[in-house]
Amino acid sequence: MAEIPKGGQMLWKLVGDDRVLHLRHNPSEPWRYYEEFPEYVQPDPQGFSQGIATFMALLKQEWTTFKS
Repeated sequence: MAEIPKGGQMLWKLVGDDRVLHLRHNPSEPWRYYEEFPEYVQPDPQGFSQGIATFMALLKQEWTTFKS
């Protein structure tokens, strides 16, 4: 995983029938699909929500989770 800035934000959004991770670095930015940050993306285990592995990795980097 690339050098990740501290203090980013994460949000799970419903996309079709699945919740998908969205990210932003600060509140003034729009939420973006997590795969738009390829330097952060981690491969997901089969059968889990899109972005779960990335979510867990970013939690360890002190990113904040927001409820949708």
